[in-house]
Amino acid sequence: MNPNCARCNKTVYPMEKINCLDKFWHKLCFNCEVCKMTLNMKNYKGYGKKPYCSAHYPSTKFTSVADTPENLRLAQQTKSQSHVEYQKDFVTDKGKYTFIPDDPETERHKQNTKISSMVEYHGLKEKHNQMEERRKSITDHSPAAHPNGGSNKEKLGSVFDWSDTADKQPPPQPAPKATPNEQYQRAMYDYRAADSDEISFREGDLFTDIQLVAQGWVTATNQRTGQSGMVPENYIAPV
Repeated sequence: MNPNCARCNKTVYPMEKINCLDKFWHKLCFNCEVCKMTLNMKNYKGYGKKPYCSAHYPSTKFTSVADTPENLRLAQQTKSQSHVEYQKDFVTDKGKYTFIPDDPETERHKQNTKISSMVEYHGLKEKHNQMEERRKSITDHSPAAHPNGGSNKEKLGSVFDWSDTADKQPPPQPAPKATPNEQYQRAMYDYRAADSDEISFREGDLFTDIQLVAQGWVTATNQRTGQSGMVPENYIAPV
């Protein structure tokens, strides 16, 4: 059965049929909607399933929309979500860092963090705890803590002011004359070495070649015994 023409609604026979824009047309009925110029398959332009010539083809126009705050927000949000914009911001900000003002509170935190890190790294925390225990032992053996006499029991790495050896100690040595480049320090308490790199000494011993190696510890040479090693810094004092 032959279809009807989309323009005149009459029967279209195969010899004069044009199939275009999902419709069937006579060759003479296939013309522009505006000027009625006859068209063919090479020069027509379809719009809304209707044929037009190039001169009367409806041109698309943009509708102006007011830049309301909501529209601007949506436009900015769409732009921010774009991968291209995200990649651009990433490349631009790469290698940058944020400046923070060096206020006193920040400097204090930085210094505390640095000190904590150095203490943990060099193992000074354990030595600090040992020094505190020795300081307590000094207090326990002082004459004020033991008015009637202290314990005679000696402990490794602690003072033994009240031991039997303390009663037989020789009198303090006189301080020798120091050279311009030499500094002498005198022991204020007795001390027994608790480690292989430490040296034992008695109250009144003189030390030279004093060098600070860690917090609360120095290396020194005992003039009485000639030994050199680690000495607690708070056990000696300048002559």
